[in-house]
Amino acid sequence: MNILIAEDDAPVAQFLSSGFVAERYSVRIAADGNHILRMVEEGPCDLMILDLNMPGVSGWDALRQVRSAKPHLPVLILTGSGRVQDRVDGLNSGADDYLTKPFAFSELLARVRALLRRSSLPFEPVLHNLDLELDRVGHLVHRNGRSIELTPKEFALLEYLMLNAGRNVSRSAIIHHVWKLSAETMTNVVDVYINYLRKKIELDSSERLIHTVRGAGYRIGAKSAHQNRISNKS
Repeated sequence: MNILIAEDDAPVAQFLSSGFVAERYSVRIAADGNHILRMVEEGPCDLMILDLNMPGVSGWDALRQVRSAKPHLPVLILTGSGRVQDRVDGLNSGADDYLTKPFAFSELLARVRALLRRSSLPFEPVLHNLDLELDRVGHLVHRNGRSIELTPKEFALLEYLMLNAGRNVSRSAIIHHVWKLSAETMTNVVDVYINYLRKKIELDSSERLIHTVRGAGYRIGAKSAHQNRISNKS
């Protein structure tokens, strides 16, 4: 796998390069924002680690350029700013993950591996579950021919559930993958957004799609045989 490190701090760039080379990754370094897009386009690149504070073209501008040219390239922002708004802006601008300095290399490596595993899966532009359809490119959702308007976060939550259709997904996994927060974060935001989704996609539909699995989280799809047995007993 080929990693591009966009980092102008030479000691940090060398530390990252040595760590990834030791893990048998191929590494290139861009020390100037003006070189990032050219290096992404001209050489093999499976993932980019990006510092936002770059000379020349800023990291923000470089991110937008890269995302426009390579929409499916995994990008992890690694920067000194830990402000919540900067994390939100980075993820909304197209980054796939965000890690602040100082950091543990083991955590960075784990995040990189997770992004590479995800990007190696075949991309399905349209997801289906029973009569529900989600267009990942056009950001459109339909159920039984009815168009459903979702907010960006509602769409991301529904997409994650549909990518894991038939499996139980925990609240902590949803928090990590959809909100990019620590799995230990104590919040009821998942339950709130699940309720939002149910009101929108199950309106005027006789069959419920999103099921609460006690002690396990949520599951999307037809009711399982086990769930039917529980319902029949109650």
